[in-house]
Amino acid sequence: MSAIRAIDDVLKKLPSIPDDLSLVVDGNPIYLLAQHFFAQHGIPFDVRQVIGLTNDDPVSEEFRPLKQIIERFNRTFKGNYRPTHGFGAEEGSVSFVTLFVAYFNFLRPHGALENRVPVVIPELDNLPHMPARWGKLIAMAQDFLKQQAA
Repeated sequence: MSAIRAIDDVLKKLPSIPDDLSLVVDGNPIYLLAQHFFAQHGIPFDVRQVIGLTNDDPVSEEFRPLKQIIERFNRTFKGNYRPTHGFGAEEGSVSFVTLFVAYFNFLRPHGALENRVPVVIPELDNLPHMPARWGKLIAMAQDFLKQQAA
């Protein structure tokens, strides 16, 4: 059921489900079963399976770069998480994942993007160093939460 839960989490983040929704996944057959489950509940989508390590079929050749982005993210995350040896409480792991995602998406330059960050926040562009960017990002998050509470 983890594939169904994962796809459901993705679908919840969409403002509306596009008619031409296509998900790029690995070769695990559970994704095809999840596709059938969602179709039975009125949510059809295409599944593009990127199989193996080589481009032996047209789908793998076309969509491998997307799979490689996810695999690179997973390796980077594991490399940063493993030294923590886990956490004694759920709050610690949630905090770690939240901070890691913020770093990965908003602060960390990516070689595949010509050393740019994936999501550019203009307020961070001219800050002199990483600690200043972290401080500004945290301040912006706090301001956002205060606005939501008001």
